[in-house]
Amino acid sequence: MPASSVTLRRLGIAGVCLVSLALCCGLAWWQWERFSSASGTFQNLGYVLQWPLFGLFPAFMFWRIRKLRRQAAEADTRETVAETTVPEVPAPRQRRAPAPPPPEDDELAAYNKYLRELNARDQ
Repeated sequence: MPASSVTLRRLGIAGVCLVSLALCCGLAWWQWERFSSASGTFQNLGYVLQWPLFGLFPAFMFWRIRKLRRQAAEADTRETVAETTVPEVPAPRQRRAPAPPPPEDDELAAYNKYLRELNARDQ
């Protein structure tokens, strides 16, 4: 893309961000007037706090997208460098024999025998 196109695009995005902020600050002022009136509620006060945040959101998204694009470009650069180096292969792990089961307890053996007897009686 030509440099003038990029500059125009950035100016356009900045303009949209400023218009959004101005519009949302106007709406916050309107909600403050509603809150100050006799029929105003705390819901209007909540909107007074929310509208400026809504107005700042486009600028935040523009900043966040630029940050993510820079990180992606840096990751691509790192991948290119990593592709030129040969990765080291780790040695295979040695398999261990499974541990023998623990010896059966006398009390547990008696209980299991009792359960087998009950099962045999039911059938």
